[in-house]
Amino acid sequence: LLLPDERASTLIFFLVSVGLELLCFLLHLLVRRSRFVLYYTTRPRDSRRSCLGRGAGYRVHHDVAAGDIHFEHQAPALANSGSLKDSPAHEVTGGSGRAYVRFDVPPLRVKRSWPTFRALLMHRYAVARVIWADMLSIAVTYFITLCLFPGLESEIRHCILGEWLPILIMAVFNLSDFVGKILAALPTDWRGTHLLACSCLRVVFIPLFILCVYPSGTPALRHPAWPCVFSLLMGISNGYFGSVPMILAASKVSPKQRELAGNTMTVSYMSGLTLGSAVAYFTYSLSRDAHSSCLYTPATNGSVPTGL
Repeated sequence: LLLPDERASTLIFFLVSVGLELLCFLLHLLVRRSRFVLYYTTRPRDSRRSCLGRGAGYRVHHDVAAGDIHFEHQAPALANSGSLKDSPAHEVTGGSGRAYVRFDVPPLRVKRSWPTFRALLMHRYAVARVIWADMLSIAVTYFITLCLFPGLESEIRHCILGEWLPILIMAVFNLSDFVGKILAALPTDWRGTHLLACSCLRVVFIPLFILCVYPSGTPALRHPAWPCVFSLLMGISNGYFGSVPMILAASKVSPKQRELAGNTMTVSYMSGLTLGSAVAYFTYSLSRDAHSSCLYTPATNGSVPTGL
């Protein structure tokens, strides 16, 4: 659906995206309440309770002749057997003593309490002190990318390629970004500060892409090969330096803190996307008139350019 009003098209695009996200969220809630999912999610809990409840048996040996009493822990396999002797309480007589066996020992009840807001902040602060360089690295990487892609790149035009040049540039970026993410799987030992420095070096792409659209009408880098090459390099660096910090951050903390480290890295990732999109929106005026640089003759209905 192509509308002449760009704002209306953008609004429809985001409304449809938000609607699909809400639909996925509602379907997720419905699926979680289905009988199929409840059956498999409640089985581990029931088996865990049964192991805690029935497996915590013990045996009390009372030797009447010697007057001695000692305790013996009951094995879980015996406690879970289905014999009559496995009743909650029974008496076994043998030899000179009697043994009382009980399997009704209740599991320990742990009182759960919600952590305070200060405790939540301190936990995140402790993790952030370890992975701060990785947080900044991924935020800077996606901030620079969103400043240029897809906003500024979609406004680059050429008199011969026309509307196909932005499509070509975006295709090159997506393919190179995929290659960069594959390269991130290679085992490398990066220091956090080195990752941050390489991510900050990507700021050079901002003036290079601006030269492809500015000054409006006669940009400094008019050849279509320039934005394609810049998009190729930016895509590879975005895929690599956008994935390596996320991979290495979890290995720098303890296993108990890895989930929190992943959440913290996600927040940094989203912060870079948000700030980059905001900057791209406010710098849109640099390229909004760049597509009017070609001159067309009315005899050919504007299909063949007369000059570059």
